[in-house]
Amino acid sequence: MHVLMIAPQPFFQPRGTPFSVLHRLNALSRLGYEVDLLTYHIGQNIDMDGVTIHRIWKVPFVKQIAIGPSKSKVLLDIFLIIKTVLMLRHRRYDLIHSHEEAGFWTAYLARKYKVAHLYDMHSSLPQQLHNFQFTKMRWLFRLFEKLENYTIESADAIITICPELFNHVKKIKPNKFNCLIENVADNAAVFKKDVDVRSIKQQIRTNGEVAILYTGTFEPYQGLDLLIDSSVEVVKQCPRARYVLVGGKPEQVRHYRKKVAELKIEEHYAFTGMVEPEAIPVFIDNCDVLVSPRVEGNNTPLKIYSYLRSGKPIVATNHLTHTQVLNADVSVLTECTPEAFGAGVLSVIADTKKSKKLSESARVLAEKKYSYDVYLRKTREVYAFLEKKIKAEGSDACVA
Repeated sequence: MHVLMIAPQPFFQPRGTPFSVLHRLNALSRLGYEVDLLTYHIGQNIDMDGVTIHRIWKVPFVKQIAIGPSKSKVLLDIFLIIKTVLMLRHRRYDLIHSHEEAGFWTAYLARKYKVAHLYDMHSSLPQQLHNFQFTKMRWLFRLFEKLENYTIESADAIITICPELFNHVKKIKPNKFNCLIENVADNAAVFKKDVDVRSIKQQIRTNGEVAILYTGTFEPYQGLDLLIDSSVEVVKQCPRARYVLVGGKPEQVRHYRKKVAELKIEEHYAFTGMVEPEAIPVFIDNCDVLVSPRVEGNNTPLKIYSYLRSGKPIVATNHLTHTQVLNADVSVLTECTPEAFGAGVLSVIADTKKSKKLSESARVLAEKKYSYDVYLRKTREVYAFLEKKIKAEGSDACVA
């Protein structure tokens, strides 16, 4: 099939949904599909067999996009809608594969141009409006709910990335073809650059410290304030503890550097800022404890799947975002308080037997349920279903 994929994201940038889009593309490339990706003007080009990147017109005053809803996204999405129409007029596609809010306009355009539609659902967008406190206007929430429901009902198939979203779709449209594909893909499957392992090791520890690793964005919902507050007691009881925080924009890093300095624990912290995606596995391999202190949301963080594969103990908050994948057999789950989270970290540092048991169980779970082979197989199943559906319906979209 010839696929038009629409990603309303800065592609590629190393953060949540762009990573998910990247690995969808890589899977489709491996499976032999031809994909035109339509995305924002911002981001790094990635070379993949069968994938051609198309971008909207450059908007000079929009040079970066914040995570979550924003006025800049609204503007760029208008350009994305226009270019979607132009591309559909210019070339026939068998399928439109839409991500996030692109599903809203694709739901209409797919019917207009008689093209099958696959909706890749990374989150519930009405919930995003609430989580990011984008607006308090109830009519806007209701509008997004109606658009989301219409998209779910009209799509030919849906991919959901976590059990909570799978159940959400099931509740709205029980008989819809709805495939749960967790974001388990490893960045090493795409990025092949060599990394400076020695330099990374020097950033992690200088004199035999116990390295506690956080990777990801520094947005408020990630719970970094909880993590840092919890570390006060950890470093008091374990002076060898060293927190390595990977990620964050420069202004966010400055904010948290100031916070640890005010708490007088700055010597126990290393902030790396954003790093190349291929460097993340090296950080994971060379740290002792992996943490995820997220306090909001319902999407499982991408890092959780690499954490499971790592052979290292995981400490995470006992929050839905984690518990739909993690359990007490493979991780330490704590309440969302600094005291509880700190105690969780100390428990795996102090009890090496417990840490080893958790790590081994996590690795078994990852191999059984969250392997890349499973990811690839599920992707193949979704596309096979759609090919069969297109042929059965005799759609004009079958003509490439």
